Amino acid sequence: MKHRLNVQVPIAALMLVMLGACGGGQEPVADAGAVRNAPAPGQSAVKDDMSKQNVVQIAVGSPDHTTLVKAVLHVKYEDVLVNAGPFTVYAPTDAAFNALPAGTLDDLMKPENKAALQNILEYHVAVGVFAPDKMANGRKLNMANLADTKFTVGDDGTVMINDAKVLGTAPASNGLVVVIDKVLLPPQ
Repeated sequence: MKHRLNVQVPIAALMLVMLGACGGGQEPVADAGAVRNAPAPGQSAVKDDMSKQNVVQIAVGSPDHTTLVKAVLHVKYEDVLVNAGPFTVYAPTDAAFNALPAGTLDDLMKPENKAALQNILEYHVAVGVFAPDKMANGRKLNMANLADTKFTVGDDGTVMINDAKVLGTAPASNGLVVVIDKVLLPPQ
């Protein structure tokens, strides 16, 4: 009869002893079950100060995009937007959000309006990298919510997406952030 060597139990016991020894007299966790069952943070929680910033990190680091970041976090899109992409995020400034009719943003942040806010945010994201200076006048671009936007290029080189003026760009590790001066509202 062959005997199997069961090393799992001794290793597990050794790990428990080592963890106990490392505790240094600390208080035990009150509800270890709650800690085990707590949702793990997503990919957006990964800290990496060495790599080029992704689209979410660029927005988070911008003092002019606090409202956009708050909206993205509210609908929990931060983990989606840190994926490989590539994405082009048309990022309205705080001033663009402030220009919305009074109470609009507060209304969109209510739990019952989450789907409407998601639709608006998805209307600001295109899959792929679309540099504004490469856009032709009249070009349509399908966004993440499956609605189209339209580009206009002025004689002076000014680029507009729908009625929002492109103010600048920031390359990201997973795409491009395009700063715009208005909130894009999807067609009804």
